[in-house]
Amino acid sequence: MRCRWCNKNNPIYVKYHDEEWGTPTYDDSLLFELLVLEPFQAGLSWECVLNKREAFREAFDHFDPHKIALYTEDKILELLQNTGIIRNRRKVEATIHNAKIFLEIQEEWDSFSHYIHHFTNDTIIYEHDKTSSALSDTITKDLKARGMKFIGTTITYSYLQAIGIIDSHEPGCYLYKGDIL
Repeated sequence: MRCRWCNKNNPIYVKYHDEEWGTPTYDDSLLFELLVLEPFQAGLSWECVLNKREAFREAFDHFDPHKIALYTEDKILELLQNTGIIRNRRKVEATIHNAKIFLEIQEEWDSFSHYIHHFTNDTIIYEHDKTSSALSDTITKDLKARGMKFIGTTITYSYLQAIGIIDSHEPGCYLYKGDIL
């Protein structure tokens, strides 16, 4: 059994659930990729975003924050014509802006991983059936104070689940660890 939300008929979704979601992530490249993708989910489903992940990867220079931070209006217009991705100007512009903030955080903390994991002292939180928490509120407040855009407590909470700071596998899921802690 898997978590209820995982569409077992979608191999991409199953692989994401089984191999990635809820797994502690320390690689800044993957942390940035998921930080880019999470806001694109707003108003849509994660499955929709996940199905377009490879197109996003190609369109956004393999999620290289150094390249994205330098995108111009011409690149924005190119992205808005790309039918393989979610074409939302506000989300695209936020991605470019947030790449700059991501790089600033990397410089300040030596890595984004050090920054994001310091909020829990590298401890995994096990909880499910939530869409926000005091932790996601705190991190959102800090990211907004640093200038990040298109970020809110629900997006942050989903991001924390994706990168394994919060493990939200449900009871009945073969990856659920809540009862053994």
